[in-house]
Amino acid sequence: MKSIAVEFVRRFADLPINKIITIEASGIAPAIMLGYLLELPVVFVKKAKPTTMADMYVSQVHSFTKNRTYDICVSKEFLAPGDNILFIDDFLANGNAAFGMLDLVKQSGASLLGMGFIIEKSFQEGGKRLRELSDLRIESLARIKSLEVNKVRFEED
Repeated sequence: MKSIAVEFVRRFADLPINKIITIEASGIAPAIMLGYLLELPVVFVKKAKPTTMADMYVSQVHSFTKNRTYDICVSKEFLAPGDNILFIDDFLANGNAAFGMLDLVKQSGASLLGMGFIIEKSFQEGGKRLRELSDLRIESLARIKSLEVNKVRFEED
């Protein structure tokens, strides 16, 4: 995790980020390590509306893997206008979680400056759709071009 976070630091060092955000649960480890290295707060977005959270931003996300749509939410106290956000997650496939995150940040008035993914399945549409947003930096540490029986092909191959 430290090596992953160090690489994200290198790739996003020029951006004036003041908060890191991730969606529970698998994005938490890399986001926490990055927050630790940059000495920045890390905000967790929940995958369900907690009964104890009254004032929140909410967006809907469709999970391709689980074939269901769910709410993602974050308390309004953790995102504010003037925040410069970096989103960190483990996988980028169809981009549904990333687009849900874009919606949450937009609702808050904050600015989403970049998105970092450990692994991108570039044979799916998410990365292409996100990169069409010219003002958003998208970085993936590994880009998988194809998955075949006993063979993984990377974009760099």
